[in-house]
Amino acid sequence: MNYKEQYRYWCEDDYFDDATKKELLAIKDDDAQIQDRFYKDLEFGTGGLRGVIGAGTNRMNIYTVRRATQGLANYITKMNAKDKGVAIAYDSRYMSPQFADEAALCLNANGIKAYVFESLRPTPELSFALRTLGCTAGIVVTASHNPPEYNGYKVYWEDGAQITSPRDTDIIGEVLAVTDYNDVLTMAKEEAIAKHLYNVIGKEIDDKYMAELKKQIIHPEIIEAVADSIKIVYTPFHGTGNVPVRRILSELGFKHVYVVPEQELPDPKFTTLEYPNPEDPKAFTLALKLAKEKDADIVLATDPDADRLGIYAKDAATGEYIPFTGNMSGMLIAEYILRERKAAGTLPANAALIKTIVTTNLADAITKAYDVKLIEVLTGFKYIGEQIKLFEQNHDYEYVFGLEESYGCLAGTHARDKDAVVAVMCLCEVAAWCKHNGITVWDQMQKIYRQFGFYMEGIHTITLKGIDGAQQIKDMMDKLRANPPKEFDGLKVEKFRDYTKNTITDLATGEVTPAGLPNSNVLYFDIENDSWCCARPSGTEPKIKFYMGIKGRDMEDAKAKLESFKAAVVKELEG
Repeated sequence: MNYKEQYRYWCEDDYFDDATKKELLAIKDDDAQIQDRFYKDLEFGTGGLRGVIGAGTNRMNIYTVRRATQGLANYITKMNAKDKGVAIAYDSRYMSPQFADEAALCLNANGIKAYVFESLRPTPELSFALRTLGCTAGIVVTASHNPPEYNGYKVYWEDGAQITSPRDTDIIGEVLAVTDYNDVLTMAKEEAIAKHLYNVIGKEIDDKYMAELKKQIIHPEIIEAVADSIKIVYTPFHGTGNVPVRRILSELGFKHVYVVPEQELPDPKFTTLEYPNPEDPKAFTLALKLAKEKDADIVLATDPDADRLGIYAKDAATGEYIPFTGNMSGMLIAEYILRERKAAGTLPANAALIKTIVTTNLADAITKAYDVKLIEVLTGFKYIGEQIKLFEQNHDYEYVFGLEESYGCLAGTHARDKDAVVAVMCLCEVAAWCKHNGITVWDQMQKIYRQFGFYMEGIHTITLKGIDGAQQIKDMMDKLRANPPKEFDGLKVEKFRDYTKNTITDLATGEVTPAGLPNSNVLYFDIENDSWCCARPSGTEPKIKFYMGIKGRDMEDAKAKLESFKAAVVKELEG
């Protein structure tokens, strides 16, 4: 059916409820709106669904959620894995509880048990819960840090990581095979509960999750020593982090944790924020105001589903609070863990740190200094989770830490996704160590730069919405793939990686070697002087992202080089 036929079908078929039909009839004279809602099915990508909430095939609604879940249920059935059940969590967004229930009841109607959290929980706790319960899969209803009109649906497998190849494509195939909404099963919640198919979980998982987080603490005695003096400001951005973050910090003994009152409680409107993303400096306005009032040492923010952490740290010299990128906060924690565990003799001889290909090269320098194996994976924390599984299967390395540039990291293997709750805990231990040693967190970050090199990274994002936008993004990637630049900002490109073709081309010799990572629409340029650039369309948003990194002599030199390099990259890639 074309988009107009789909629109009529949704307006007329008895399967769709009156509220849906009313919403659609209200746009009957707006062809552009009808086309946008129905020109395609909301894509079930390699992680799941994400889109604007509303009626239509290209929107997040109970019908698209049911359809996706029916596809997942069909796959689970084919894998003979129905008996283990599926764990489900959700965040504070519009429709999140309803979407969680719709997913559960579809699974139940297919004879699969669902274990649904009693109230909102962080995404990493879902990863932990499904492993703890021994489930086949997990679902978390969240749109992470997207604007309030969005929601999403992510699928995890029994190892606790988001689905990866080939399972992701197999599940996508099952979802695409569901072409008639009338083939999607569901049942009444009362009946599902009576048949013990719908099960509520909560405190028992929370307690076990907290216990696992605490195992990552290296120096509890240092936390105790500075508990009376260190001051922490925290904001959950109206999301899921409020309860678990406050609980873990309290149980570890931190006495002065100030939560931003205006952003403490769940709010699907994200009323106090333009954009609930710890990467956005404007999102810290209220937190920084409170930090100055309390003279806080550090300022922390978790995104709505509490898998990303943003921080500011006080500069004692100026009294100002300095923002940290995800690369900076991740490496601050990583360096502390490697250093202190090595000193304590608890760093495994086969220790490994995992980073994504667009994450800072500072990781390369630090792991080399501590004689730790560094493994690179594609962008997406699911690939880090996959490596943890492979370590356990092959017994070749022991996971110590993993990070990605987009403000996500994981210490420990209790979860297989980035975890802002454990990141907060680890960052606060680093802050306690700094306090105990008479320095600030910002002082320590500068010390790391001086010791390992002044690496600095940037990103340039272009948003191109709709059908035309998708084609523009494709054209941009095709052009770069066919005619890769030979230099950026006067720096020679040494190697060109095309992860769609699984090739690395040495531009000096012409030698082609395998890239060695799964197929992905990503182009990467290895550039002289430890610089690099990467082009990657977003898998969840109508965007193309250009990542880049350089190395400077000092902080000012690094900033100047990055600014010049970024301008050159933008000119080349958009030209």
